Amino acid sequence: MPYEVVIGLEVHAQLLTASKLFCGCSTAFGAAANTQTCPVCLGMPGVLPVINGKAVEFAIRTGLALNCTVAPMNRFARKNYFYPDLPKGYQISQYELPICEHGWLEIGHNGTPKRVRIRRAHLEEDAGKNLHQGIAGASHVDLNRAGTPLLEIVTEPDMRTPDEAIAYLKMLRDILVYLEVCDGNMEEGSLRCEPNLSLRPVGSPTLGTKVELKNINSFKYAKAAMEYEIKRQTKVLDEGGTLVQETRLWNPEKKETAPMRSKEEAHDYRYFPDPDLVPLHISKEWIEQIRGTLRELLDARKNRLKEQFGLSDYSVDVLASDKKFLEYFEKCAAEDKSGLSKIEVGKELANCITIEFRGLARKMNSRAGFEQSNTPLPLRHPDSSEYGEIWQGTLIPAKNLMELVAMKLRGEISGPIYKAVLEEMFFSRGKTASEIIEAKGLTQVSDEGSLEKFIDEVIAKNPQQVEQYRGGKEAVYGFFVGQVMKASGGKANPAKVNELLKRKLTQ
Repeated sequence: MPYEVVIGLEVHAQLLTASKLFCGCSTAFGAAANTQTCPVCLGMPGVLPVINGKAVEFAIRTGLALNCTVAPMNRFARKNYFYPDLPKGYQISQYELPICEHGWLEIGHNGTPKRVRIRRAHLEEDAGKNLHQGIAGASHVDLNRAGTPLLEIVTEPDMRTPDEAIAYLKMLRDILVYLEVCDGNMEEGSLRCEPNLSLRPVGSPTLGTKVELKNINSFKYAKAAMEYEIKRQTKVLDEGGTLVQETRLWNPEKKETAPMRSKEEAHDYRYFPDPDLVPLHISKEWIEQIRGTLRELLDARKNRLKEQFGLSDYSVDVLASDKKFLEYFEKCAAEDKSGLSKIEVGKELANCITIEFRGLARKMNSRAGFEQSNTPLPLRHPDSSEYGEIWQGTLIPAKNLMELVAMKLRGEISGPIYKAVLEEMFFSRGKTASEIIEAKGLTQVSDEGSLEKFIDEVIAKNPQQVEQYRGGKEAVYGFFVGQVMKASGGKANPAKVNELLKRKLTQ
């Protein structure tokens, strides 16, 4: 029987506040275990939580960007369950009255736009972390993360393929990073996704038995887990078996899911309003004030750049993976005094930032001794969640980069010289292209007499290739260009080389 896949996503985004949701403890990542705790986040008797206003502001900002309705009155509830990393025996969350509801996000997958409905986005505190590895015969608990503010964003079951779900997840992550409310770091757990997946016969209006997937910390694993689960559920149904509503863990080493526990329903958590927290009232004035700070949202900015500079979807997506990329691109473009077309300049500049810089970032990591470590790359990429702290958006001053890009586009330097100078600028952080070219003697050779000497030498050394070209094998022409560029040390003017070389080969 053919089945239809039904997918909804629950995404937990850790908000970029300096302190926790209900106390003043730090949210910084990487501190020694249990050093960022206090009686409030440890759940000591008699303590009272106090709401973090910045977390509420970030939730409103996100809700507006996701086309949600922001509730003027919402309240917190206690979600009761027992686990070692939950010291109070309950988690403060929102249930009946969340802060944001009824939003949507439009994704573009395979060139077809699709609207994914967002059921709700609500605030809640994070739990701690159980530590099992490297501890023989015991498990430990680190409560540094307990009380960290999360925004849980829940979709309707609107996605039908893992690719659609990943497209949504990537777009949501880009928006959260662009809004500066979450750093989007899946490896550190500040962005966590839990797909809810089921199958139903094609054409059936009834949803199938839902399975929730956990322990996913990358786009790659999210897609792999969903693809595995589709195969597993299909096999069970085809063999006449019955699926169980449960939570399953993804094992990245075995590349399979395994049962964790039966899937709880809302009543299992015995939600009730938290008596220590009064309902949260949000004024229209505050909502409009925050709306006024959003300015140009990500989709609008991406569309403007595509129209203004003729950028491809790929280039725009890479630039949009970090707000600093977008700002740096536009800062550089504003420094363009070349007189060339905006589209020509924009495409070359985008290639430089999204392709050349990424290769240089790998070299930077290697030089810093990170090559064999798990330290992520400094530049974001749409096909991974890799990132780092080295990228500052101003490694090369905008004016200096645009001087180099213009020199390449005007044909004043060759491609090899362009890359060599760009690398020197990337690591020297301050030298201009002109200074580097002069200091290293990289001035392009355009003099016809000098170029003819290189060309004559290459022709004389390769009579067999000359005969092949003159016999109609035009593909060998690239060989001659490469040899001339090699003989000139990459300094030959490519346009002049082509002009003179064709003349010589046809004589």
